[in-house]
Amino acid sequence: MKYTFLPNTDIKVSKICLGTMNFGNQNTIEESEEQMNYALDNGVNFFDTAELYPVPATAETYAATEKIIGGWIKKNSNRDKIVLATKIAGPGDYTKHIRTSGFSDKALFEAVEGSLKRLNTEYIDLYQLHWPERTTNTFGQRGYKHIEQDKWEDNFERVLQTLKKLIDSGKIRQIGLSNENPWGFMKFLELSKKNLPKMITIQNPYSLLNRLFEIGNAEICIRENTGLLAYSPLGFGVLSGKYINGNMPEGSRLKLYPNLNRYGSRQSTKATKMYMEIAVKYGISLTHISLAFVNSRPFVTSNIIGASKLKQLKENIDSINVELSPEILKEIENIQSLIPNPAP
Repeated sequence: MKYTFLPNTDIKVSKICLGTMNFGNQNTIEESEEQMNYALDNGVNFFDTAELYPVPATAETYAATEKIIGGWIKKNSNRDKIVLATKIAGPGDYTKHIRTSGFSDKALFEAVEGSLKRLNTEYIDLYQLHWPERTTNTFGQRGYKHIEQDKWEDNFERVLQTLKKLIDSGKIRQIGLSNENPWGFMKFLELSKKNLPKMITIQNPYSLLNRLFEIGNAEICIRENTGLLAYSPLGFGVLSGKYINGNMPEGSRLKLYPNLNRYGSRQSTKATKMYMEIAVKYGISLTHISLAFVNSRPFVTSNIIGASKLKQLKENIDSINVELSPEILKEIENIQSLIPNPAP
């Protein structure tokens, strides 16, 4: 395994992070614990979760993932061996079963206390805002369309003040963002100069099918010493190649949840086939090419991989040992120029 540090900290994390949004839905408790054991045994010390998980989010399964992780920690007494990240759910129609108060002081304190209890821990290493409070273009929307009726108020400074209280209390160590755009990212960073905590990471989608992070956010990461925690690096499994030619394996994510079609466009399929041709040409699996590309980006702190089967997890973790040649990287850029970001 390769390691780095959460920016501006002495917190050492594996370059591969274990994503857990399948735990409690696609994966049983036993399967989830098997994945965590395997990941930890193979050098992965960074686990990412959220109060919202598992996905798709429902009132019936709310926080099941955190409970599974907390049960595993309690059973193995290994909290000191992992760096644990979780998130507070933002406002939205599909999170009304959680709360409707966004990132209010009350919501933040309640959310942190709930996660601490479920995770069987006294502290959270990295606490993240799962998506913005304001209405903006996230989750597959390319363009920004301003909504005059949006009732959102500028709460950035108040949120940082509340998070500072939680840091000072020892309940969280560091803070980060998720599904944020450059404007929001920079607002938080500028306000941190007022003796407020700094958002040290941003967890956004990034893959061969979605490189929109490079437009704005990547420069911020490099110039402001912050890091991307890349999620969906395989595009819901599309970049494993298993869905090529209309295949729909039993038990696969898109078979179970056809509405999660962010990476299912005609252009995404076309680009995936072209990336598969590179994999065949050089004798490297498409999974390894896709993950190794993300691993190699200078603004990526850690690559969040997820799997429903242990065999997939093994292949994903093994990607850390794959180095892409200049020739492969050039061919990847050629495809990106022909079909840029087909799955925003």
